[in-house]
Amino acid sequence: MNKKLYVGNLPFSADENALRELFAGEGRKVASSQIISDRQTGRSRGFGFVEMETEEDAEKAIAALNGKEWEGRALVVNEAREKGPGEGRGPQRSGGGFGRGGGRPGRGGSGGGDRY
Repeated sequence: MNKKLYVGNLPFSADENALRELFAGEGRKVASSQIISDRQTGRSRGFGFVEMETEEDAEKAIAALNGKEWEGRALVVNEAREKGPGEGRGPQRSGGGFGRGGGRPGRGGSGGGDRY
């Protein structure tokens, strides 16, 4: 059964092939690798996921690579958590506007009409 790992603090120059090669070292088997990129700019967000083919390979990868320096950055490698409700789509906001009703600065600001 495949085991998904979170990989944080990635160098921004890293690509998915290099990530796969890093995790495939010492005979470990990698099922997939993915670096998360910003939707607007396409640049790496500095983290990704690697899916190992076995739980044993996942444990070996965590032991070997967590804290290891790669291109000047100390990697963070641990077991990936499943997204909970409300996670994964940016900050959660309630209501609309900027704090107290969505008014614009200099135009009353409270959303309840002009003050005068």
